[in-house]
Amino acid sequence: MKPKNLCFLFLFFVSTIAKAGFLLLPMDETSQQNHLKAYGITYWCLDKNYKASWLLNYRGGSFLLPDAPEIRKECQIRGVSFEVVSDSEEVELLNLIASPSQNMESVLLEKAPKIAVYTPKGKQPWDDAVTLVLTYAEIPFTAVYDEEVLSDQLLLYDWLHLHHEDFTGQYGKFYGTYKNTPWYIEQKKEAEILAKKLGFAKVSDEKGAVAQKISHFVIGGGFMFAMCSATDSFDIALAAQGIDICETMFDGDASSPNYQAQLDYSKSFAFKNFTLERRPEQYEFSNIDMTGRRKIPMEKDYFTLMEFSAKWDPIPSMLCQNHTQLIKGFMGQTTAFDSELIKSNILLLGSCELNGEARYIHGQKGKGMFTFYGGHDPEDFQHQVGDPATVLDLHPNSPGYRLILNNVLFPAAKKKKLKT
Repeated sequence: MKPKNLCFLFLFFVSTIAKAGFLLLPMDETSQQNHLKAYGITYWCLDKNYKASWLLNYRGGSFLLPDAPEIRKECQIRGVSFEVVSDSEEVELLNLIASPSQNMESVLLEKAPKIAVYTPKGKQPWDDAVTLVLTYAEIPFTAVYDEEVLSDQLLLYDWLHLHHEDFTGQYGKFYGTYKNTPWYIEQKKEAEILAKKLGFAKVSDEKGAVAQKISHFVIGGGFMFAMCSATDSFDIALAAQGIDICETMFDGDASSPNYQAQLDYSKSFAFKNFTLERRPEQYEFSNIDMTGRRKIPMEKDYFTLMEFSAKWDPIPSMLCQNHTQLIKGFMGQTTAFDSELIKSNILLLGSCELNGEARYIHGQKGKGMFTFYGGHDPEDFQHQVGDPATVLDLHPNSPGYRLILNNVLFPAAKKKKLKT
């Protein structure tokens, strides 16, 4: 063989060895130009049957993907930053993460979870943060509502988000301010028609049955994520099963006498010993929510994410992955949770140090898991009815929205036993 050909073969061999085998999607504050879409890229890879790893506590919870031309192209199209990692560099990286001295872990992501979003067909004109960020990150989901839930279609999905729903049958407690507005009147009418169609005499009965089906979904092994009023109203509906807690203007008849004493807190997921708000005109469900008791100005409204052992407690670690531990606060009908009313088996993931309120909590129920996140929109401090939707192109690195996407992606992880 001629020396020229030998030289060519040598160069080809060297270039093959040096060829990168992985793409790192860095998730630290300075390296990633679009944190939110990086989750979408990782989901897209799983959906294409590529292997992926979540590097917990490494540069803000980075993702390690195979180096394939179509993945590079997709990153470039979506504006997601990536770094090329060679095989030898990948070994060094994983050795660093595996070191007992490092609070890091590499978690294998196995499959793209099938996602359902519980949201009404005639959705109100204000936005839902989860629907918004799933769409922005280009993560596919299916909208479901009462008919699908009651016909057991949740069995088709791994993960369920609860739209800012009222599961108590009190129409979001909007009565005091909005009872004469066309949208409220129409919403009430449509809910009553749907309840009758599904075989229920009252909306409160129908919503209670929906809450029961959702609880069975979780107990059977599903993952549920709820925000704002879907958190406390869901637990209230479970505790009030078989009890009429609605006043006449909501369901046409009086509430059960002394209904507060009849609540069964053993049926609720996260909250205990709460007191219901009896006044129909009050925009509140119970004392679980801290909104009316907060004295925190906007410029000081932050909450802190807890730190967990990535090697021993990968699930809460995944849920808290971020490029900052300090998250900007935001309000909602249910802004935050009274820590005194949270059950002892519930993990506190994020809390406000100024008043001790819980903002972000997680628990296990049966074979499944759930996360409750207070507030309406992580990039809109005080979202009002009728306000325009948040434009996420203006917030591609939002730490508050990252917490939502942590919940979307963690069901893809290979399961490890929770130690905490």
